[in-house]
Formats: sequence, C-alpha cells, structure tokens
Amino acid sequence: MSSSPRQVPRPNRRKAIQPSPDAMRDCGVYVDGHRLEGTFDHRSALEEVRNRGEGFVWLSLSRPDEVQMDAIAEEYGLHELTVEDALTHRQRPKVEIHDDHLVFVIRSVHYMPEGTGWDENEKISTGQLLMVLGRNYIITIRMGMDRARLSLLGERVAEEPELIQPGPAGVLWAITDLMVDDYLRTVQQLEDLVEDMEDEVFEPGYVTDIEDIYILKREILEMRHAIDPLTTALRTLMGMRGQLMPKAVRRYLQDVLDHQLVAADMAQGFDERLSALIDAAAVKIQLQQNTDMRTISAYAAILAVPTALAGIYGMNFDNMPELHWEYGYFIVLGVMAVVVAFLVWLLRRNKWL
Repeated sequence: MSSSPRQVPRPNRRKAIQPSPDAMRDCGVYVDGHRLEGTFDHRSALEEVRNRGEGFVWLSLSRPDEVQMDAIAEEYGLHELTVEDALTHRQRPKVEIHDDHLVFVIRSVHYMPEGTGWDENEKISTGQLLMVLGRNYIITIRMGMDRARLSLLGERVAEEPELIQPGPAGVLWAITDLMVDDYLRTVQQLEDLVEDMEDEVFEPGYVTDIEDIYILKREILEMRHAIDPLTTALRTLMGMRGQLMPKAVRRYLQDVLDHQLVAADMAQGFDERLSALIDAAAVKIQLQQNTDMRTISAYAAILAVPTALAGIYGMNFDNMPELHWEYGYFIVLGVMAVVVAFLVWLLRRNKWL
C-alpha cells in the first residue's frame, strides 16, 4: 500500500534543527561502492549526489528525536508514518512501502556469556535497526543496537566495495546478512547451553535449579519475537520489483532468508526442548520431595518407639508394673535399641532410608 509524502513545514532557522552529533553517527556519499572523501551532513550529502547524478547517501543515526527526524524528513521527502516509525522503539520486523521509499525494520540479537558484566538473568540482548531506503539514499537508525556491528560492516565495505555496488539496496542486504549471521552465531551458542542443562537435569543425584531453565526459556522467547517475523518481511522484499530492490539484491536476500529460517527453526526447537526440560525438572523435583518425605517419615517412625516407652515409664504412678525392677532401666533401653535396629533394617530394605 502506498501513500503520498507528508509536507513537512520548513522552519525559519534551518540550522536550529540540524541533527545533533549524538544522533548523526555518520554520513557518507558512495559512488560505485567507494566512499567519497570529505565530510558531509544530511543536506550536503544529498546535494552532492544530485549534482553528480550518481551514487547514494548513507546516513547513520542513533536515537534521533522528533525535531531531528523532521529535519531529515523535510530534506528527503519522507512520509509522516516513516518519521513515526523512526521514533518508535521495540517494533516487530516489518516492511512498509511508500511511493518513493520503503521502511525496513530488523532486530539485532546478541548472546552475552557469563563474565561479560551483564545481569546474569539477561543472556540475550536485542536491539532495533530501522532502514529507510530511497532511490539514492539509505538511512539507518539504531535503537539499542551495538554500534560495533555497523562499524564492522563499514570496515567490510571498505575492503569489499562490490558489496554495495547495487546501491542503497546493497547496503540493506549487507546489513541484513550481517545481522542474520549473528542469529546463527547466537543459536549455536545457545545450543551448547541447552545441552548442558539437559545433561544436568538428567544427571542422577543432581539438584535441579528450575529457575535457570525458566530464565533461558524467557530469553529464547525474546529471541523468537525478534527473529520469527523477519521471514515475512524478507519475503516481502524479495517480491518487490523496481529500482528500490534490484534483481541481484533479491537473489542475495534469498540466501539471507535461508539462514534466517535455519536460525528460527533452531530457536523454536530450543523453546520446545526447554518446555520438555521444565516438565522433566518439575517431575524430578517432585520425586525428590517424595523421597525426602519418606525419609522424614522413616526417622519419625524410628523415634516413635523409644519416645512411647520413655513417655509410659515417665508417668508418676506408684503402682506401675516393672517399676521397681532392679534391672528395669537397662531392659527398657535394650528393648528400645532392638526395636530401633529392627526398624532401621526394615526401612533400608524397603529403600526408605
């Protein structure tokens, strides 16, 4: 579904709404995959591309505010819904197509092993990257995503400029490919973690901490929310025709989709395995509790006999049988010892102790 661009009113003082250095992380002009020398802002970069009649702008932003996005929307002719998406956090992966540009949202997934200084209950962190793709520009907007990942892509592009020769769509593919590779790397790390938990749960005598399983299951569910909807978004991009999504890029996206489906299937498998593991751990805990109760009951039965004898002969009556026996005390102790020994033998034989 397409819609016409919003006419953003131009302010009187244009410099007042320049994106701040904190928001605008980088802005470059690329021709034939190579970055032009020089420093550009969002306006001068677009003018350079228009004057040359070739190349494209790659504008990288981090958490821009409404005023900053309005300045960019004014210059690039972005739809008001695009500005709204750029300011919204924690969106599902999606594609929205407008007249002369599209919006593509993808979520990053990063596994954090122990000892990295993060909360031990947070094993997976997710972020958001929104890409606005036009004929001669691409705008990437990070929200909660590690900047090092895009920096790594920049280094890769510098070494292999042919990656982005298809233009802005080539940048979109390269970024998506990089992030889906992170998905595969994360599920491979999680596979070892899930297998370790399975070994612990089914190890005889091991005391299972079911809370750890719940925490990992919650983290994998968060990962699935980030990965699963990307399938539909990638298929939408692959079904596009026209300048925004060249045929060569659509073929590359097919390979990305294959990797994404592998990661999504593995994450779903982990979710199901952890559900079964929770059930197994709960049964194991219940059996352990039953064993503990049997042991407690066994000790209570053993102590009941000497307690009863001591209670009977502790009553203060003059006319009690055997009360004045010379060896009565020793006989009672002997009876207690024999009964206790018999009960211990019987309970161990029945595996209550």
